[in-house]
Amino acid sequence: MKDNTVSQSSEQPQPAAAPHGAHARRGPFRVGDRVQLTDEKRRINTITLQPGGEFHTHKGVLPHEDIIGLPEGSVIENVDGFRYQALRPLAKDFVLSMPRGATVVYPKDAAQIVQFGDIYPGARVVEAGVGSGALSISLLRAVGDGGYLHSFERREEFADIARGNVSTVFGGEHPAWQISIGDFQDRVVQLEEPGSIDRVVLDMLSPWECLDAVATVLAPGGVWTNYVSSVTQMSRVVEAIRESGQFTEPECFETLLRGWHVDGLAVRPDHRMVAHTAFLITTRRLADAANGIPKAKRIKEHSYSAEDLSAWTRDHSEEEWTAQALGERGLSDKKLRRAARDANQAVRVRAAHAEDAAAAAEEQD
Repeated sequence: MKDNTVSQSSEQPQPAAAPHGAHARRGPFRVGDRVQLTDEKRRINTITLQPGGEFHTHKGVLPHEDIIGLPEGSVIENVDGFRYQALRPLAKDFVLSMPRGATVVYPKDAAQIVQFGDIYPGARVVEAGVGSGALSISLLRAVGDGGYLHSFERREEFADIARGNVSTVFGGEHPAWQISIGDFQDRVVQLEEPGSIDRVVLDMLSPWECLDAVATVLAPGGVWTNYVSSVTQMSRVVEAIRESGQFTEPECFETLLRGWHVDGLAVRPDHRMVAHTAFLITTRRLADAANGIPKAKRIKEHSYSAEDLSAWTRDHSEEEWTAQALGERGLSDKKLRRAARDANQAVRVRAAHAEDAAAAAEEQD
């Protein structure tokens, strides 16, 4: 009689490797971890665990050794009996407390960029500028190990801060990420093939200057997302996109986030909220032979005169589209160096601890 039984291999399928950085989010607290300590009055402090380190406040001292090895979510007492709740920071917490040079992209905006910009696992994405790496972290989490994120930053100091923050979150360098120094509109066409990019995200002063570069590298159907802070920037980007005829009609929006106070019967909106942070503009690349379909409603004015532009700038000059003119504060070199040092602290601590552990193992052998 014929045996129709299908033989089964004795070898069991191996589980897929965990996504990069997942190990840094699991298990007990380790040297080099960032830990969020919340006290009894809901005040939050974030520390980086170090051998022999101590957390000092007016309420006493908490040795880092008392935290290392404990499971996440532990409640710990310092030497004077003052209690802290210990957790690893969530991505939104880390972004708002991490060392920074430039202003960070708020979590509420990063979430909208990932969703409305359609950032998916495996996508090929380019972004500019990097700033302190807040948006890079969200984009890397979205594209995953099999994706590709190429970030462009004009200032090496900001790039150093971003590298440290990204390495802290993912426990080391991310395999999908590379960063290049220089002007986006010049460098991206040198380093990326035409039509090879799925998504473009720009957080910069004058994104309309990058229109030709974006149109060159973005694949047909690809999404271009712009993050701008002022109405004048938004207006000029939209009109430049419309005039090019290479993209769909832009969509513009902002996100307001308001929390609620809930305590028994006292339920009401919070008195404070995260209101305007930036405008988001999304559009999609058309095929090369296609011409954009204009809005059904006729637009009275498609371009700006020099007088219009002068009226929109603080110094009344067409050339004065500067960060200062848009209300951004300058950053000192000293502050940038300190932020870069703080951003790379966790990386240094982990590396030093690994060297000490390796040296100890050699001595035992």
